[in-house]
Amino acid sequence: MKLIRTEDAVGHVLCHDMTQILPGGVDVDGKSLPRFKGPRFRKGHRVTKEDIPVLLSMGKEHLYVWEMKPGMLHENDAAQRLAALCLGDNCKPSGEPREGKIGINATCDGVFLVDSKRLGQVNAVDEVMVATRKGGFGVQDGDALAGTRVIPLVIDEKKVCAAEQAADLGTYGPLMYVEPYRLKTAAVIATGSEVAKGLIKDKFTPVVERKLSSVGIEVIWRATPGDNMDALVAAIDQARACGVDLIVCTGGMSVDPDDNTPGAIKRSGAHIVTYGAPVLPGAMMLLGYFEEEYGSCGATSAPGLPIVGLPGCVMYSTATVFDLTLPRIAAGIEMTKSDFVEFGEGGLCLHCDPCTYPICPFGK
Repeated sequence: MKLIRTEDAVGHVLCHDMTQILPGGVDVDGKSLPRFKGPRFRKGHRVTKEDIPVLLSMGKEHLYVWEMKPGMLHENDAAQRLAALCLGDNCKPSGEPREGKIGINATCDGVFLVDSKRLGQVNAVDEVMVATRKGGFGVQDGDALAGTRVIPLVIDEKKVCAAEQAADLGTYGPLMYVEPYRLKTAAVIATGSEVAKGLIKDKFTPVVERKLSSVGIEVIWRATPGDNMDALVAAIDQARACGVDLIVCTGGMSVDPDDNTPGAIKRSGAHIVTYGAPVLPGAMMLLGYFEEEYGSCGATSAPGLPIVGLPGCVMYSTATVFDLTLPRIAAGIEMTKSDFVEFGEGGLCLHCDPCTYPICPFGK
């Protein structure tokens, strides 16, 4: 940094906060009270022509400023370039940069997706940072997604260029985006002979309906076929014929001899992605796909009609494996076995009281 005359400071960057005190009234003892006392100009502020009279009125005839040599960038200019790496579909900056920081917000409801590998490569560059929320989870319009900043007040432009090269927008596009929820309709098949015979009230379907509604999916077809394998397969076939976007089978997912849901889903022709997940609660979840287009949502490029088998814990636990997977399913994003494998780290619910999901998606 260097010391210069205030009149010569236009375009330079302040090294320190500049406190301004404006006189006010007097207290009961006749002592003067300040009308205002606080930082008039923040560290990192770029001095403008209009600032000079104000600084002189504050008694600042000389200022310590950073030397803006060729090849150096102000923190706000650098932050804008970092933010540009993050502005994928349905993402926008929260406002103008301030103190070298810019936030990124969602512009629609959907699932937030991050290229974790490239994000790590960007953050490996010294003196820059991009911090995001955990990818793969649902967000709402206006939610904070990420924040960018540079560490010093001024930064060597070569470091920003290195971050841009690590992101490689030209090849891969932005680091993050929000995929809108696309599925609109669902069928729910509630298994169990006790439900089919009316011996107990079906309390599972209402829970599923609430969770589906949170991502914009309406249940338009319901069935209670009992536990018979043939009846379950027939119900699945009928649900497919209704043209829904998602089929949900509730219960019958354990190794009990009467639990035929996994076998029925497989016999109905679905390709099984996984039966089982490293998540507690929800280890017995099943996900499969039928090779056909969705019904009403028009997601013709999607992986096919998804069908899920939900274990009983979904009915009584606030957050389960279904909550971890539903946002991606609702957005029409194909889930693979590796996606479920990654749930293992952080897939243990700690049953906090009160539950803070989705703020705490299983501690991730």
